[in-house]
Amino acid sequence: MRYRIVAIVVALTVFLISTATPGLARAELARLDLGGAWQVVREGTTEVIPATVPGCIHTDLLAAKKIPDPFYRDNEKNVQWISDANWVYRRSFDVSPELLAREHVLLRCEGLDTLATIRVNGHEVAKTDNMFRTYEFDVKRLLKAGKNEIEIRFASVLPVMRAKEKERKLPTWAYPGAGYVRKEPCNFGWDWGPTLITCGIWRNIGLVAFDTARITDVAITQDHSQKGKVKLKIDVEVEPKVAGALKAVVEVYFGKDRVQLGAIDVVQGHGRDEIVINDPKLWWPAGMGERPLYTIDVTLQGPTFLCFGMRGEGVIDSATRRIGLRTLRAIEQTKDAPMHFEVNGVPFFAKGANWIPADCFANRVSKEILHRYVDDAAECNMNCLRLWGGGYYEDDALYDACDERGICLWVDMKFGCSTYPAFDPKFLENVKQEADDNIRRLRHHPSIAVFCGNNEIMYFRGDKWTSDKMSSADYYKLFRDTLGGEVRRLAPQIDYVTGSPDCGDVHFWDVWHGGKPFEVYRNIHGFVSEFGFQSFPEPKTVKTFTEPGDRDSVYSHVMKYHERSNRMYMDVKEDGKIGTDKIMQIVKKYFREPKDFDSALRLSQITQAYGIQYGAEGWRREMPRSMGCVYWQYNDCWPCSSWASVDYFGRWKALQYAAKRFYAPVLVSGVVDAKAGRVDTYITNDLQNPISGKLRVHVTTASGMGIVNGWENVNVPAASTVRFPEYNFKNAPKTQKASDLLVWLKLEMGGKTVSENLVTLVYPRELDLVDPRLDTTVVDQGGDFRVTLTAAHPALWTWLSFDGIDARCSQNFVHVSPAEPVEIIVHPAVPVAHEDFMRALQVRSLYDTYKH
Repeated sequence: MRYRIVAIVVALTVFLISTATPGLARAELARLDLGGAWQVVREGTTEVIPATVPGCIHTDLLAAKKIPDPFYRDNEKNVQWISDANWVYRRSFDVSPELLAREHVLLRCEGLDTLATIRVNGHEVAKTDNMFRTYEFDVKRLLKAGKNEIEIRFASVLPVMRAKEKERKLPTWAYPGAGYVRKEPCNFGWDWGPTLITCGIWRNIGLVAFDTARITDVAITQDHSQKGKVKLKIDVEVEPKVAGALKAVVEVYFGKDRVQLGAIDVVQGHGRDEIVINDPKLWWPAGMGERPLYTIDVTLQGPTFLCFGMRGEGVIDSATRRIGLRTLRAIEQTKDAPMHFEVNGVPFFAKGANWIPADCFANRVSKEILHRYVDDAAECNMNCLRLWGGGYYEDDALYDACDERGICLWVDMKFGCSTYPAFDPKFLENVKQEADDNIRRLRHHPSIAVFCGNNEIMYFRGDKWTSDKMSSADYYKLFRDTLGGEVRRLAPQIDYVTGSPDCGDVHFWDVWHGGKPFEVYRNIHGFVSEFGFQSFPEPKTVKTFTEPGDRDSVYSHVMKYHERSNRMYMDVKEDGKIGTDKIMQIVKKYFREPKDFDSALRLSQITQAYGIQYGAEGWRREMPRSMGCVYWQYNDCWPCSSWASVDYFGRWKALQYAAKRFYAPVLVSGVVDAKAGRVDTYITNDLQNPISGKLRVHVTTASGMGIVNGWENVNVPAASTVRFPEYNFKNAPKTQKASDLLVWLKLEMGGKTVSENLVTLVYPRELDLVDPRLDTTVVDQGGDFRVTLTAAHPALWTWLSFDGIDARCSQNFVHVSPAEPVEIIVHPAVPVAHEDFMRALQVRSLYDTYKH
């Protein structure tokens, strides 16, 4: 009997703990994901269309086969009606009694695009008007146990924009009135992208339920003032503010090892602790060192009533941040020095490209796609990406990948190429909240080098508002005081600049927009954060948006339609030369007339690579006079002709392969001095240590006959460029013309080739090339293939392509001399049998693009 009584008491105790004092059983914050299957209806109609959240109206209509693919041919014109309509999203969801019993139940919306009215069980919750903000609303009183309904109506932004523009026009290069709504600017079209004005629930949505309080923010600042240690100041914010003290336990991990432990008393919603990391492992950008990352776990604990008056500590909420220990500065231009980045007290040359949204429809950009782009940037020796101001604030996955690969980020706020109503206090408050949400979300990432207020709006700045200017007072109110104030308040250790090129960086567009030759890049110095030249996509990509008849010429309607230069949005007609004309004009300046359509595509890519290489090598040679080369642009948002080095499908153009060479940590390059009759040779060393090696200068004729072949021992100090003895081509045999000479450069370190280059004394179109008679041998390497190229005569810009197969090459668009075979490792996207690989493999060179 006694044992039965004990058993009953134990059972009763368990029952009391789990039911009478539910705080213990449900102490941790709970979430209910409302993503997944929804329904959408065009307002004023009854047809119900399946929808997916996160998503957008275009991808929902596309999945339901209600619209054609807007990327195919000129279908973009046939889907413009979507943005004139209002769309209503609905779904039902079940709420458990346990979740509803929590003290606080919030609806959390991480991305509503853009003018949204939210209703729960028929009751209006709120209206929102900012695509970039995270909204939370108390909905406990509107919910019931069991089945519930949520409805979100998205109103077209166009009537609002038109009405505002009628009241007061905003000077712009982009879509009229777009500055009045806080929505992705390039959604309205750009000079590389279509006009596809989206709406929908584009990021996560769900319920958040908790008792007592929860963590709303964790801020971490670093003090590197003491040698051999880093002091972390950790601030924790909690809501709501509760009577009495809560505790936050802070654990710092390096890998799986816990290196520090601390505790914070949280009083009136705030607590602070300082933790010292001894023997800190510093984070460095790619090419400068390792990227060790520390994890900081914060666990919020509060008193929990157990039973019979006993109290204990229960977990209420937790938060995690991953950081790198470093100082990373963006030093603005001064009278004596250009703008530059500095990490851990060490200035370094920024090598990279400009990032635009990876898809017109943000919901299609997966973590895997973002990581692939960052991996590709690191493989090409980049250490910098500029996240341009006309897109959206990117997902954490992009920042995580850059933290891991050492890619430093220039982060534009989402304002670009237009003026904004800074005269409206409600607009400024909306922007302030937008900045608050995104700075808090992103600031702990070690890869962030600078926050920047806008892209190119300084060109609209004037004394007062006019038909084409924004007043300086309103410009600075928005970009210096409002946005800059939020960065200084929330991320004081991240530098902020009002805009680009406000801070002394350089946007140089005289080649593309001005029609000047690549040689004018020699007249530009500093931190070059925008410059570029367009090219066509590769044939595989072109086939995805064309019919066979569209591929008769690069001037076909569809090919020109997928080239948007001089047209910021769809309804604007081209003014002046279309981009296709600009591409072909410069192609024929430096190279010869392409023999057919595919050759025109390839020659445009070769020309693009040739020009960007010319600029990049020059700026690297002259550091510290120049300290940055960030070309426009890295990626595409749809299949098109553009400035990108990687196309919409992730396929590398010739420029991406060239970047791998001209961004190499140690670079050999040459400069032709035609007047002096010589080629000067330079070695640029980005490394933080001196290097030594052997430099080879090999001069041949265009047919491959050797003229000069010399080696020299070389030494180059850390972070510097050294000029070495030149090749004087005036001393070449009189029978050899400049158009018949090639100067091959090679740098070896430790018996390994680290950099190669080719210098021509004339434009490539003037070279007297002969049929190189290329040959290949192919060896299987466990799923990859090693392709060895040999040539009887020099084969310039030789590339591998694969009919019906996608593959990544270790290098491509290479120069092959008769004296030295070139090995290329090919990694197919999917496993391929040897015989299928051989059938797919195609080898071409510059010679094959011309008529003979």
